[in-house]
Amino acid sequence: MVNIVIDEKNIRVPAGTTILEAAKTVGIDIPALCYDPNLEIVSACRLCVVEIEGKNKLETSCSTMVKEGMRVNTHSEKIDTVRKDILQLLLDSHPNDCLTCQEAGQCLLQKYSYEYDVKFREHDGAMRPRLIDTSSPYILKDDSKCILCGKCVRTCSQIEERQVLAFSERGYDTKIVLDADQTLETSSCVSCNRCVVACPVGALVDKRSLGKVRSWEGQKHVVKCKACQYGCNFEVTKSKGENVAIKAMEPANGRPLCLRGRLTTEFINVDNPEKPFRKIDGEFVETTWKQALGLEEVMEKMDLLKDMGLLEDE
Repeated sequence: MVNIVIDEKNIRVPAGTTILEAAKTVGIDIPALCYDPNLEIVSACRLCVVEIEGKNKLETSCSTMVKEGMRVNTHSEKIDTVRKDILQLLLDSHPNDCLTCQEAGQCLLQKYSYEYDVKFREHDGAMRPRLIDTSSPYILKDDSKCILCGKCVRTCSQIEERQVLAFSERGYDTKIVLDADQTLETSSCVSCNRCVVACPVGALVDKRSLGKVRSWEGQKHVVKCKACQYGCNFEVTKSKGENVAIKAMEPANGRPLCLRGRLTTEFINVDNPEKPFRKIDGEFVETTWKQALGLEEVMEKMDLLKDMGLLEDE
């Protein structure tokens, strides 16, 4: 165990703990856009910088391990200035559509901009191109909102047979692409929604939830997927007496997330589920729920057994 002081609070945590995680144990929330405890640490956003006594430069709390006797400040004029500058640069390249964005109320960029009193401003500089991929019935990708945190790339790469997302280009032209810059439809993407769960802004959203309910509305409860033994968690949202949408939750503890599980959970829990689609030869095709859930052969066998008098109707 290691004894440290963060914002004048004495903390005792296991060796190998990062400053960011140590701060959480006493309720100190250090802002971070690229950090996820389930993903490789890359320290890309630089928003989590802190001051460590005895060091001249700011350090990223997500990648710096605690040491015995360490004294840390998470807020100061210098730290707050750096965070405000980072947030301002991100907003300067971000579309000002928070009023209509599906992620409003749960977007981390919106949350931290409010906390640090950083606002949109008019300027003549460059903006990220408004490239919106609407080719998938399950995921909407909006490059203009991407902050290049890389969380989608890292979570996609955790599943060896997927690894669809990657960085492309350089400098201000950097963007996230699928395979060799394909669309969601033509790429090898399997619509598992891992990237949607990881995205801290509105660059990747669940398309089947668009316009159904805002993040602060409705009643929410968590259910477990019944499609396989992993039992991934999904959040079901109820609005005006109806279950209107589901949302995949973090795929922790080795859970992979998959489209079949997402559709199974939607079919069971949503009162009026939308029509399902399958990707066939790089094209999304409307299909039946039996085919989407892989129940076609099962249902045919059940019908056959009923016709033979070997299975009773229940």
